[in-house]
Amino acid sequence: MRTFSIYTLGCKVNQYESAQIAQLLEELGLSAAVSGENPDLAVINTCCVTGTASAKSRQYIQRALKANPAGVRVVCGCLPAMNSREMTACDGDNVHIISSRDDLAKRITQIIIGDNPLIKAENGSKIKDVMAKFAKYPKLPQLSSFKGHTRAFLKVQDGCDGLCSYCIVPKVRPDVQSKPIEEAVAEAKALVAAGHKEIVVTGVNLGAYGRETVRKTPEISNFQFPISNLLTALAQIPGLLRIRVSSLEPGDISEELLDVFCAHKNIMPHIHLSVQSGSSATLKRMCRQYDAKELREKIELIKRRLDRPAITADIIVGFPGETDEDFQQTVELSKWAGFSKIHVFPFSVRAGTAAAKLKGRLPADVVKNRAQILRKISDELAFKFREQFIGETCEVLLEDTEPLSGRSERYFMVYLDPLLLNQSKNHSGAGEQIRENDFGFKKNEIVRVKITAATSEGATGIEDRWQ
Repeated sequence: MRTFSIYTLGCKVNQYESAQIAQLLEELGLSAAVSGENPDLAVINTCCVTGTASAKSRQYIQRALKANPAGVRVVCGCLPAMNSREMTACDGDNVHIISSRDDLAKRITQIIIGDNPLIKAENGSKIKDVMAKFAKYPKLPQLSSFKGHTRAFLKVQDGCDGLCSYCIVPKVRPDVQSKPIEEAVAEAKALVAAGHKEIVVTGVNLGAYGRETVRKTPEISNFQFPISNLLTALAQIPGLLRIRVSSLEPGDISEELLDVFCAHKNIMPHIHLSVQSGSSATLKRMCRQYDAKELREKIELIKRRLDRPAITADIIVGFPGETDEDFQQTVELSKWAGFSKIHVFPFSVRAGTAAAKLKGRLPADVVKNRAQILRKISDELAFKFREQFIGETCEVLLEDTEPLSGRSERYFMVYLDPLLLNQSKNHSGAGEQIRENDFGFKKNEIVRVKITAATSEGATGIEDRWQ
């Protein structure tokens, strides 16, 4: 066993954990397979948040088995944690299904050592050290780099016991736990040392950081170490130029949290809210911990404290029992809030959730139509949001050189206009082919860009120094 590939489905937490697995495999002497190569070991890190995600996970498993029947396959992530019939089609020779995350690092190491005496001989002392560490503290390693990405993810929280009626996560990640601040800071420092200028702080329910439950009730109100303390500590790391918070519940927004945003310029003015609906009646059926009134109050608070913040949102349309009036309230909320992006999710039944048993399920064409309407509104709001920054200068973290582009502080994509660059640098221009990478830009570089236009995909601009 020499090479490996990892196939990741699902959220930022899964992507972070896949990076941990890759780092472990490299520590054990394996190398990432090159494109087009059938790896000796394939890890499928699955997702099951929806029925579609579960089906895609199973397809990846079968595809990996067909590509290299003699190869070893490790199936991990949320789907095996369900212990449901959905895994029955995933059995096969050399398939290792790991349902417990606590055993993941140890099991993978045992699989590799057991299948490859050569690796054991060549890396005997290293593997001995790894196994000793697992015997004492059997977890995946802290990341030293988030390879292949400019923005690094930093998982600081896991688990949810919120029991929203549409969500399967409490069944597959029920244990609410948080990474101590000192460990999170140490990992962030390592990521910065590896060259990452931006870190995205993430978790299954990030606002529950430092708590033993995600439930927000008067008797459960004490934090061991709130997320505001974590962000304050991260913001002081030398060289960490940008911190982004992945996703928060409306109830997580507080004056204290926004104080931290305002106090540290390297915390980006971008908040992603798990909104789900603008209707109190729908939110109640979803078993969410807020109503439409509180939702509006939290959005008003964000706008009052931050300068033209990017507020992005997750919204489910077509939830069982959602009336035309309920949907219209969601539309009105979205327009009022001026979301800079809406991730629209048409409701789909997830077996094992309370919502799967709710009455009032809507026809598929109604759900599809509502999703189309809200996506169109999202596009219009996003364009309007970007348009207000025309003529202003923002900082862009370059993620690609062809096209030359990256994300601004407020998360929208900015494309540097090669024609304007060419004119600004006084190239001869006559018949000359303009190539964006002729200008010496590199991925992971932060450049100041003056926004010249809003587009359907983002915004265009010219680097500040060439004006």
